[in-house]
Amino acid sequence: MKTYRNLYNQLYSYENLELAFRRARKRKTSKPYVIEFEKDLYDNLLKLKCELENFTYSPSPLTTFIVRDPKTRRISASHFRDRVVHHAICNIIGPIFEKQFIYDSFANQKRKGTLAALKRFDHFLRKLSWNGKISKWGGADGFPVFSLEC
Repeated sequence: MKTYRNLYNQLYSYENLELAFRRARKRKTSKPYVIEFEKDLYDNLLKLKCELENFTYSPSPLTTFIVRDPKTRRISASHFRDRVVHHAICNIIGPIFEKQFIYDSFANQKRKGTLAALKRFDHFLRKLSWNGKISKWGGADGFPVFSLEC
């Protein structure tokens, strides 16, 4: 596995924090906490940069609330400032991890959605059988044996 150096320096660069802000703000531009952060954007990002650079950054406690649609769930949400840092981290380590993933992994990856996963499944299904039937799938490996007809 390749070793990457100076990633932390990239994390607190102003350009990365600005990109992280834009990504954290996506589809939330009318939220009060985004408007408040954006009012003094330059100073907020500069303060965040200084805290990260001096190792004094500390995340805020999570905000917990209950959502009752469609079932009752307890949600813990980060403050917007912390979400900017989350996006800044993902901007740096995301491309590194994406290179390591196998081609057929579709979970939470950019440009790999449900449709791409279904097409890949269809590709493997047709590769296994010309008539669309799989008589045994697994079995000896501990997977359940079933019959699939398309």
